Amino acid sequence: MDVILLERIDKLGQMGDVVKVKTGYARNFLLPQKKALRATDANRTYFESRRSELEAVNLERRGEAEAVAKKMEGLRLVLVRQAGEGGQLYGSVTARDVADGLKADGVKMDRGQVELHAAIKQLGKYDVAVKLHPEVSVDISLTVSRSMDQADIDAAGSLLEREEDAAEAIVQEQEAEQARDEKLDTQAADEAKAAAAEAAAPAIEVTEDAGDAEEGA
Repeated sequence: MDVILLERIDKLGQMGDVVKVKTGYARNFLLPQKKALRATDANRTYFESRRSELEAVNLERRGEAEAVAKKMEGLRLVLVRQAGEGGQLYGSVTARDVADGLKADGVKMDRGQVELHAAIKQLGKYDVAVKLHPEVSVDISLTVSRSMDQADIDAAGSLLEREEDAAEAIVQEQEAEQARDEKLDTQAADEAKAAAAEAAAPAIEVTEDAGDAEEGA
């Protein structure tokens, strides 16, 4: 089925593009969600007549989404779940759980905006993408833990590990810079010696010629 996109759709196209999609995808998702129109002559005319208005609305919504994304930067969400000794959850964490957790933290969210492609079944830390607008998404840090206290302990450990890694990286960079400086100093010294030797060579040759002249006299 050919449809006219009313917004940007990943892996399909931009607003206004006419694309071919599977009939089921169009009927079950794109059309009921008002993300596209059937590509009929009447709908093409309708879209072109409202293109400027639709683009203006899209631009406004994108700006609002970007503002929300900025506020959500660095957001850390903790979900407490029961699990076995190996960390296997008694159940799973789904996109709905993430959306509900964000709502509890004061962030309005629909499960369809949470890009969790598979349910989480293990304790741990995960990066989850949240789509706020077809052109705006933000990653949040999700921790699935047995308790809030354990999540805080794990977070503190991760922070300490990152700080240690950062300190080690600084030391390695300093050592590399020192090695580069020493190499440059060595090269400069070698070049100076070579230049001095080259400058001295003609003087020695002239002295030998002068000696030969004296012997001939």
